[in-house]
Amino acid sequence: MKITYIGHSGFAVETGKSVYIFDYFKGELPDIPADKSVIVFASHSHPDHYNPQVFDRLKEKGVELSRVQAVLGKDIRENKYSEGVPVIKARAHMNFSLEDGTVVETLLSTDQGVAFLLITPEGVIYHAGDLNDWYWEGEPDQDNRSMTGRYRAEIDRIRGKEVDIAFVPLDPRQEKDYARGMLYFLKQVPAKHVFPMHYWDKPQIMETFLREYPAYEARIENPEHYRAGRQIGMIDSK
Repeated sequence: MKITYIGHSGFAVETGKSVYIFDYFKGELPDIPADKSVIVFASHSHPDHYNPQVFDRLKEKGVELSRVQAVLGKDIRENKYSEGVPVIKARAHMNFSLEDGTVVETLLSTDQGVAFLLITPEGVIYHAGDLNDWYWEGEPDQDNRSMTGRYRAEIDRIRGKEVDIAFVPLDPRQEKDYARGMLYFLKQVPAKHVFPMHYWDKPQIMETFLREYPAYEARIENPEHYRAGRQIGMIDSK
């Protein structure tokens, strides 16, 4: 699979049949082969996770919208859809198949919308959206404990699942608690390639994480190295 980091929580993943675009906010899309279908995923309606201009960017890349499908969090209003693009409205705990044979499962976000788990012929992809342990200093202890419980309950739904590529928040705004969600995910899910995201143009948070938790160095990928796209060798999921 070929990975391109677009920015913030936005990634493109190219497989043999399709190109998946996740949570486009802004930035340059990769070139898209003319023989591949395109599926646009948006976890929820927050503007840093869904920008309807993604469809204009695709047309600028020469992509005819007739080969585009969208999977959008159900909180995204229909007036934010693109005319002519079929949409699957994603709510939590769904399981459905796409035309290219990909099976999609969804989790309930601890903020808004959903997270996505894609089972493709070439590997398993997880995109968290805003599913994270949003534990904030200064919030009531009861609220923070509830947040942690809800986050762990969702991640436990995929505990032990072999994931090939995972996109997971690592948000420096959480200060000393920035790694809570990432650490629980890494401990519960044996993901091979984990891309931190949602770090608000502060990539140095990854250096901090690896300095504090060096045991995970082999599994953490730096998205900044993937802005131009790069091939990752993958094991067939069959």
